[in-house]
Amino acid sequence: MALRNILTDGDATLRKKSRTVTEFNKRLWELLDDMAETLFEANGLGLAAPQVGVLRRVALVLEPGAEDEDDTLFELINPEIIEISGEQDGLEGCLSFPGVWALVKRPMRVKLRAQDRNGEFFEVEGEGITARAFCHELGHLEGQVFTEVAHKILSQEELEKIIEEQNKRAGEVESE
Repeated sequence: MALRNILTDGDATLRKKSRTVTEFNKRLWELLDDMAETLFEANGLGLAAPQVGVLRRVALVLEPGAEDEDDTLFELINPEIIEISGEQDGLEGCLSFPGVWALVKRPMRVKLRAQDRNGEFFEVEGEGITARAFCHELGHLEGQVFTEVAHKILSQEELEKIIEEQNKRAGEVESE
């Protein structure tokens, strides 16, 4: 495994549409392993192949586990959204846009159909932050970045205020 360079805003690759994966071989497995190492090193929740300069329909999403559970890493090859429901409006960032945060509306629940590293089809559902990450990463595969779908790019002061409010609400919930 090897760390890959994460492309940042301004690189034209981020705005190009990815091609379908047709070969499920050692090169794909290497890409998936490298992307996982890169994602963990960057402390992110998701990473799409275009972010590391590969225009293929490959994405990873890390679903945080509950306090006593491990996180789950989803390897998504040729993913497509097959069902959505609800709505959430929240804070979103991106490894390709360091220091940029925005408010983005996304579905609350998303169901995907994708292939695994061996080409087998599967379905997976995500809610909340996982649904947000699914949509964000699939956007990358279409050449779309989160700042294009955001309804507000936040200043540093606005970001700090939102984080402060979220921490305050979390503290209130813990004390109940």
